[in-house]
Amino acid sequence: MSVSIAYLAVLLIWSTTPLGIVWSSESINPSLAVLARMLIALVLGALVIKVRNIHIPWHKQALKLYSFSALGIFGGMLFSYLSAAYLSSGVISLVFGLSPVISALLARKILAEPSISAMRKFSMAISLVGLAIVCSDNFNVAENGIYGVIFILIAVFFFSLSGVLVKSISLAIHPLATTVGALSVATPLFLITWLVLDGTLPIDTWQARSIWATVYLGVFGSLIGFYAYFTVLQKLSASNVTLITLITPVIALTLGALLNGEIINDKLILGAFMVILGLSIYHFGHLLPQSKKKLLGR
Repeated sequence: MSVSIAYLAVLLIWSTTPLGIVWSSESINPSLAVLARMLIALVLGALVIKVRNIHIPWHKQALKLYSFSALGIFGGMLFSYLSAAYLSSGVISLVFGLSPVISALLARKILAEPSISAMRKFSMAISLVGLAIVCSDNFNVAENGIYGVIFILIAVFFFSLSGVLVKSISLAIHPLATTVGALSVATPLFLITWLVLDGTLPIDTWQARSIWATVYLGVFGSLIGFYAYFTVLQKLSASNVTLITLITPVIALTLGALLNGEIINDKLILGAFMVILGLSIYHFGHLLPQSKKKLLGR
């Protein structure tokens, strides 16, 4: 898969995944829906690995990489599915857009990266205020909306923590091998979670939209999506990758409104604008002084 195709795939898949999560959880228990999704991805991934004869290392360093990757898959996906009962797909995508900011805070502690600049702290404040506006609207819409906000924030935390921990490991292996290895670690955890939280299999209550959404997320959202993401992560700079988080919330909000009848009101628009503005300043604010110098130099 070329880098350009992989980048486009990640953009489209991340934009449609929140809506897929909401639809798949409509008639299928969230813990079962996410388990089915991962099983589909793992089985198909293993078949591709076998056919293409791709080597999957299982030494200590590789297992560490798979475990760190699985932390984001398990924690990020499980709590995203739990939040879908309370939040719209657009809001889920919007909150996930904050993952680069949370990753930076975690990297500061875990990887001892340089301190965060004043401009980036200011941008974080803007995004957090925007998120507060969005969340306050959800408190009014749903009586138990607070649970959805808590669940999605936990999901973003695990996703961000996973990314930071993966960066601490220097190991170059095939992106599909990383995907299947991580799924091999995460899927048993989803199985245990389903057995503890639900453990039932009421197939007669499943609706077609939930079934097809689960299949889509298994094939595209998990297998192809993770493969494309690991490909992009290996080939492009972090700044180019994080551009995706600025675009996906806009697409997800639009899809949610057009395909799922989700309401986009003034509060959501204002909050989304502030979140995206804060993220834009966070990623590109450092370029402003350079642009000013060039203009003055002319």
